[in-house]
Amino acid sequence: MSLPAHLGLRLLVIALLCLAGAVAWTAWEAHASLRREAATSADRIAGQFARQPGLGSAGPAAMPAAAPQAAPAILTLLPGICADIHLGMELPRRNCGDWDGVDAAPGWFREMLFWEAEAVPTIRPIVYRERTIGSVTAWPDPMASAVRLWRQLRLVGGLALGMTAATVLLNWLAVTRLVAPVGRIVRGLESLDTAVTRAPLPRFAAAEFDRIARACDGLAERLIRTEAERASLMQRLVMVQEEEREALARDLHDAFGQCLAAAGARAAAIEQAAPPEHEDIREDARGIEDTIAAMRRSLSGALARLELPDFAEAGLEGALCGLVANWRGQLRSGPALHLDVTGDLTGMPCTVSASLYRIAQELLTNALRHGRPSRVFLRLHRSEAGARTVTLTLDDDGGGDVSRTTSDTGRGLVGIRARLAALGGSFSLTDTGSGIRACASAPTLA
Repeated sequence: MSLPAHLGLRLLVIALLCLAGAVAWTAWEAHASLRREAATSADRIAGQFARQPGLGSAGPAAMPAAAPQAAPAILTLLPGICADIHLGMELPRRNCGDWDGVDAAPGWFREMLFWEAEAVPTIRPIVYRERTIGSVTAWPDPMASAVRLWRQLRLVGGLALGMTAATVLLNWLAVTRLVAPVGRIVRGLESLDTAVTRAPLPRFAAAEFDRIARACDGLAERLIRTEAERASLMQRLVMVQEEEREALARDLHDAFGQCLAAAGARAAAIEQAAPPEHEDIREDARGIEDTIAAMRRSLSGALARLELPDFAEAGLEGALCGLVANWRGQLRSGPALHLDVTGDLTGMPCTVSASLYRIAQELLTNALRHGRPSRVFLRLHRSEAGARTVTLTLDDDGGGDVSRTTSDTGRGLVGIRARLAALGGSFSLTDTGSGIRACASAPTLA
């Protein structure tokens, strides 16, 4: 739930509670007002009879049957109040104040006012010349009470509902405008991992959001610096790896290669010096020569994988052609290898060329040694417009599984991603239905 909706819902609950409180207070106040009016009417009637002439001094038993008149009592009753007048031995006379009876309350509302029927009436004595000659019992008329309470509740409830709706609407608009910077801040945070440089967030009127924006800008600056440092370290790591490869290739060529040459020469000498009757010695010497020849071929392949071609002389296209030709020579009757190079590769940085060559080595090795393809297509393309990126793509029909390939614990794909990360590039693996497509992309200098 969004923050405006969350706050609006809470405000609505508070407003409804206030509305219920206002309705309860209105009902209580209306009930108390009716009780006060009933008491006022009883006091007025008692006072009116206390001042009425002609009652005499003989007491209630001597009062004439026609006295007193009811008209003064009716005039002193407030609207909606009923009263029973007890004088002497007479039967009680009931009078009710006039009320218009218009806009009667609904039946269900009148049934809810059960306490009006159970309310204790107000009783006032009638004192005439310091003698109690009767009493007045007054109470609110239930019908009139319901009508009055219904009118007041409609008025108060309508005002409260209107104010509630207006408050919720204004709160929604105000909170929506207040939290509008959240969208800008979220978009800024989402762009942290994609933007090399980014514009700072604007200043916001709310101090809290402004502090968050400043913190996001600081985080972005630190992330950009850290990413630049990481890329620099990755480039240095790649350079160190290449230097180690070159050093290892030289050591193998100079030391191990010379040892193999010496061992081969010694085996040839033994074969030539062996007497004719010792054919077994010559046979062992020829076996040693064959083993040394196999080791030389293995060493030659290892040196080819360790050493980088001379890109200044042959270029990346020539290096890839040599790589594919070497694999064709090893496979002979294996899958068909195709190389397609498009775009202008001149001016390619040596670091980019070296990384793409190593990536092509790794991709061809994975496709040919870990799969059973019948065709392998290696494509290299350099775009001519915009930022000028170079893309290396390898497609095979070996029926590999991307999920199993990405979960492999080998270091081949890790090394590919590390090289591309150092260049600011990207790498992806996708299923083609018949095999796997690997795509490596890196920016180059314009």
